[in-house]
This record gives sequence, C-alpha cells and structure tokens, in this order.
Amino acid sequence: MTVIAIDGTAASGKGTLARRLAAAYGFDHLDTGLLYRAVGVAVLRAGGSPDDPIAGLAAVLALDPATLGDPDLRGDAAAQAASRVSAIPGVRTALLDFQRRFAAHPPGAVLDGRDIGTVICPDAPAKIFVTATLETRAARRWKELRDRGHQSIYKEVLDDLRQRDERDRRRAVAPLVPASDAFLLDTSQLTADQVFDQALAYVSRRIGPPRDAV
Repeated sequence: MTVIAIDGTAASGKGTLARRLAAAYGFDHLDTGLLYRAVGVAVLRAGGSPDDPIAGLAAVLALDPATLGDPDLRGDAAAQAASRVSAIPGVRTALLDFQRRFAAHPPGAVLDGRDIGTVICPDAPAKIFVTATLETRAARRWKELRDRGHQSIYKEVLDDLRQRDERDRRRAVAPLVPASDAFLLDTSQLTADQVFDQALAYVSRRIGPPRDAV
C-alpha cells in the first residue's frame, strides 16, 4: 500500500496539507480526527461523558461513516470531546481496523491525525509530522472560528489548545510524538503554499512525484 502519513498538533495545518497532497496524487484522504470527533459528539448527544470508556465504545460500535460530514464535528465542543475519548484505549483499538482498511485503498491514501506514522501505518513510506508554536496555532484557530461566525476569545482558544496538547502527549496509548523517521515540518513562519512545496518535495523523494509532474 502507498500511504502518506501526516501527524501533528491541532491547528498546525496538517489537514490542509493532507487534502492538497491527496489531490496532487489522486489518493483518498481521511481526517482521522473526525472519527474521534464523531464518537465524542455521539457520547455528548447521548448525555454521557467523553471520559467514560463504556459510552465511548458504544459510540464507536454505532459509528456511521456518513456522519463524518456533520458540521457540528468542526466545533470546539467536538474537538474537546475528541481529545478526551481518544485517550480511552478501547476506543482507539476499535477504530484502528477502520483506519487501516481505509489506508489499504488503491491507488493510495493520505491519513492525517495524531498516531498515523507511529501506530496506524508505521510502515508508511512517507511520514510527515507537522507542528507550529502554540501562539501561532491559537491565532489560526481563533481566526478560523471567527470566519465561521463563532464568537471566540483568543485566550480561551489558547488555553484549549494547551490542554489538548497536554492530553495528547501524556496519554498512555498512542501519545502524540513524531515517528523516528518522520519529516519534521514547522509551519509557524510558512504560508500554506510553502508548507505544501516542502512536503511535496519530501514525499516525491519517498514515493515519486505526482503523475502530472512526471
């Protein structure tokens, strides 16, 4: 299988990069964070706690991929719930097979998340770890929320990202860490085009250039 694995911190730009690389190569794309957001939102809608392993597993078993387009999954409540349910080992195990089956789709796949290169697809030929400073990421998320019409306070966005980083890095199962062979890409001072150009140069070395560029 040809997989481009993209991991990184929240609001670092990994989703935008993943979509552009998928389009360039004609690969399918999966934002794995949406899976956890869908599970978290389902738990909340059922009146449960995102920290409850039983509620989390029940939500995974009832997960309908068609719901991944739900606009509520893009909100802050979904993001916070996702960060909490993703720390539950049983939830991560239950979603592992779904992600690996997606990664096997021909002609290739781009997956972005927190543990793609370390757990989901450790043998992926191209791995990128995307990050940026906390302040840069908070400013980006704050602007994104404002552009969507959500009222948000920068300090609250900053604090939310800091808490998510802490949970993601300290969880016992699949913590947020770069794969040992990942290409580290700091987007703090880069435009989206510069990020794409650097990533494409790396991926081209690993799996070859996109077909149109040959």
